[in-house]
Amino acid sequence: MLNALFYGDNLDVLREHIANESVDLIYLDPPFNSNATYNVLFRAPAGQQSEAQIEAFEDTWHWGDSAARAFDEVIRSRHTEAATMLHAMRSFLGENDVMAYLAMMAVRLIELHRVLKPTGSLYLHCDPKASHYLKLLLDAVFGRANLMNEIIWKRTHAHGSSKRYGPVHDVIFFYTKSNTFVWTDPRAQHAEGYVERHFTLTDETTGVQFAPITLTGSGVRHGESGKPWKGINPTDVGRHWALPGAILEDLGISSGTIQERLDGLDEAGRIFWPKAKDGTPRLKWFVTDLHGVAIPDVWIDIPPISAHAKERLGYPTQKPLALLERIIAASSNESDLVLDPFCGCGTAVHAAQKLNRRWIGIDITHLAISLIERRLKDAFPEVKFEVHGVPRDLGGARDLASRDKYQFQWWAVSLVDAVPQGGKKKGADRGIDGIRWVRTGPREGDVDRVIVSVKGGEHVTSGMVRDLKGTVEREGAAAGLIITLAEPTREMEREAAASGFFESGLGRHPRIQAITIRELLGGIKPDLPPLGRSEGFRRAPRERGPKAEQGRIEL
Repeated sequence: MLNALFYGDNLDVLREHIANESVDLIYLDPPFNSNATYNVLFRAPAGQQSEAQIEAFEDTWHWGDSAARAFDEVIRSRHTEAATMLHAMRSFLGENDVMAYLAMMAVRLIELHRVLKPTGSLYLHCDPKASHYLKLLLDAVFGRANLMNEIIWKRTHAHGSSKRYGPVHDVIFFYTKSNTFVWTDPRAQHAEGYVERHFTLTDETTGVQFAPITLTGSGVRHGESGKPWKGINPTDVGRHWALPGAILEDLGISSGTIQERLDGLDEAGRIFWPKAKDGTPRLKWFVTDLHGVAIPDVWIDIPPISAHAKERLGYPTQKPLALLERIIAASSNESDLVLDPFCGCGTAVHAAQKLNRRWIGIDITHLAISLIERRLKDAFPEVKFEVHGVPRDLGGARDLASRDKYQFQWWAVSLVDAVPQGGKKKGADRGIDGIRWVRTGPREGDVDRVIVSVKGGEHVTSGMVRDLKGTVEREGAAAGLIITLAEPTREMEREAAASGFFESGLGRHPRIQAITIRELLGGIKPDLPPLGRSEGFRRAPRERGPKAEQGRIEL
C-alpha cells in the first residue's frame, strides 16, 4: 500500500481497508479528557492580529448508543479475555464517560491486534487518568506476557499544586503481538565526561583506555559459577562468577565452562589483575567496547514542544518529533508499515516518512487531514501519498455537507489554502468560515486577509454576497471569497461584480468573488494574490535528509 491518509472513523477504516497482519508498528494517542474540547491555534503573520483558535473537536466519549454497541460487539466477539475484562469494568464503573471510552477503545484494540503482524509492536500513549484501565484492556487483548514496558515520559515541567505532587508525565505502553518481534536495540549517548571519569587505565599492550569492571555477581552459587579459578573462589566473599555475554560473543569464546571462558578472556588480554595479592580479577572493559547505553523506561531527555519551537504547529496535544522517531526507530525497520489510527496533526506519519517507513494515518476530522497534508508537503516537498475519504466529486461533497456541515466547511476552506475559523459554537465565526493570508507587496510584511464564507446548502441568494461584503468591510480585509455547493444565481454574480476590484501591489483582483465546489474540484482556482508567508497554519520545517537524529539521552 502506498502511504495513505484516511478521513473517517478509524474503526470503519480498519475493517474496510487494513488487511490482517499487514502492519509492523502501531502508535496511538487516543484523546481522553472528559468534558474537554480541543482547540487548534492559528497564528497570524507578525503585526497583524493576535492568535485565533478554533474548536477542532469535542471529547465525545459519553455513554450512549455508540458506546453500548461497541460494548456489545466486544462481548459477542471471539476475544473472550477482552469480553470478560470489559464486562468486569462495566460492573465496577457503571455506565459513564470512562466506561464509554473503554468500550470504544476495546473494540478498536481488537481490530488493531488483528492488523498487526506477528512480529509487530504497539505503543499506546495516554495520561495517568486512564492508563490503569487501558493497561487491563491491553493485557486482555495482547496478553500480559507481551507487555514489554510501561514507559514514563516527562512531558512537561513541574506544575505547582497545593494538594498533590505536580503531574508532569505521560504513560506509553509497549506491547508486542508475540515473543518474536522487531527490536533494533537503540542506544543513547553516555553523559559528557563519562569516559574520562570511568576509563582511567591504559592497557600496556594495546594502549587502549579501559575500565576495570567486576566479573562476579552478588550471592553464593553452588554450581559451576561458584567454582574456583586460578586460586580465586568467589564464594569466599559471598559472590559468584558473572561473565559479560556480549564481549564473550565478540571474542568467540561464549561456549565452554565458566572456567574455560575465563581462560579465554585471560589469553585475549582482557583480565586485569589488581596489585593486591588477594585482589579479585576484573574485566578490562575497553573504551572501544562502548556502543552507547541502553535506553531506560523513564524518558526525561525529550522535552515538550515549547511555544517557540519550529516544529510547533498549534495542534492540541502535539507530541515532539523526537519522541516518535525513538519509538519508530526502535521497533521497526526501513520500509516497514507504521499505522497511527488517531493521527491528529501527523507527528507519527512525519517521523515515519523521515525514517523511510511506509505509513497510514487515520483521523475523524478534515481539519486534521488537511493539516497533515500541508505538514508533509512542507517538510518533504517530493512526498507522495494518497488521501481517502475526502470528497472527490460533487456527489461526495453533497454527502459530506448533509452529514456534517462543519467538516464540510473545513474541507471546503482547505481547497483554497485557507484556514478555518469559528468552530462549532453558535455565532463564533462572525460570518467568517476561513481566512486566507495573501501577499500584497514585495516585502515580507506585506500581507492581508481574504475572508472565506462557505455555503453548503442547495439554495444560495444574492443576500449571501451582501453579507460577505459587509463582513469584509467590518473586518477591514482585502477581499472576500464565497464558496458554494449550489451554482450561484445571476443575481449573486452581479452583486459580486458590483463590488469592484482591489489592488494588491502584485495585481488587480475582484474584491468579492464566488466559486463553486464543482469548479474547485475541477481545478479552477479563485483570482487571488499569492499566499502570504504565514498562511495560518505554522509551516513544518523542511527536512534536510532521510534519516533522523534521535533525541539525545545522557546516562
